Amino acid sequence: MKPALTLILLTLALLCAPIGLRAEEIIINAVGDIMLAGKWAKTLKSRGYEHPFAEIRSELARGDINLANLESPVATGGSEFSNKQFRFRAEPAVAKAVRAAGFNLVTLANNHSMDFGGDALAETLQHLDSAGIAWVGAGMNLDEARKMALYTIKGKKIAFLGYSLTQPLEFFAGKTRPGTTPGYEKLVTADVASARRQADYVIVSFHWGREASGTVQTYQRNAAHNAIDAGADAVIGHHPHVLQGIERYKNGIIFYSLGNFAFASKGKTADVSALIRLRLDGRQRMAEILPLDVLHRRVGFQPRLLSGNRAEEVIEKLRVLSRPFKTDIRIVDDRYSINF
Repeated sequence: MKPALTLILLTLALLCAPIGLRAEEIIINAVGDIMLAGKWAKTLKSRGYEHPFAEIRSELARGDINLANLESPVATGGSEFSNKQFRFRAEPAVAKAVRAAGFNLVTLANNHSMDFGGDALAETLQHLDSAGIAWVGAGMNLDEARKMALYTIKGKKIAFLGYSLTQPLEFFAGKTRPGTTPGYEKLVTADVASARRQADYVIVSFHWGREASGTVQTYQRNAAHNAIDAGADAVIGHHPHVLQGIERYKNGIIFYSLGNFAFASKGKTADVSALIRLRLDGRQRMAEILPLDVLHRRVGFQPRLLSGNRAEEVIEKLRVLSRPFKTDIRIVDDRYSINF
């Protein structure tokens, strides 16, 4: 057979092949805050710590990587940091429950990971490791806290980094001090640039913003833009406990706040949330938005997927929050999605 004819036949075969054979899709699910401690811990324990995830486990099962913000240490020991209003410490059984739900990665860069000091943080890392959960955003010193989590999935490398821009500042790791990773511009730029050289995709998590506010603060936007300028593909935020807007910036996408996920609270303000599904297949990058109901009087402590009119209400809320960024949330194949 002539070489030219062989090339034509090979090209036709590739064009006619199923999409799944031409590119393997990587799915990354990301949610907001998990906090299964505090006032309602006794109730949660009686139901089993896996109970909060029962209604969403099937969606998490579709992810290659499932990321959440773990909003408390998981420990029995440590010294309580008393100079703040709310302090949390979850039981060790929470780590296994989070893994059983499908989460294989958490960020610890938040304003609660050090609520019971360095000893509790060290114990947390041990429980996460035993449960098979990787982490970013904290460590026994600053160098360790800055380390990325690097995965190889379907032939592609995906790097994750986590940072906190919340007080107390005493929680930030130092050269010889345990703590969370501070989201200082110099550190973020260096870390993201390094990750970019080693990975096909870079995902950065930030704990930031004003609690209970849907308004994105100027410093959040500056930090997010800096991360993408340095090489990040996506920025995922949390801390306000409520949804904030979505922004496409250059070749990246920013979710300023995903709100609460599984949270031991009966508050009325944090009523809806979202699971973000990043779909990466080499040819295109799409973010799918799955609206969630997290209001206790409707769902207990179990986040639940919304559909129909109730899902559309959440999407419309996100559209309004995203207007300052001129973000268009489209419906494609019955999915609420954004290409980036």
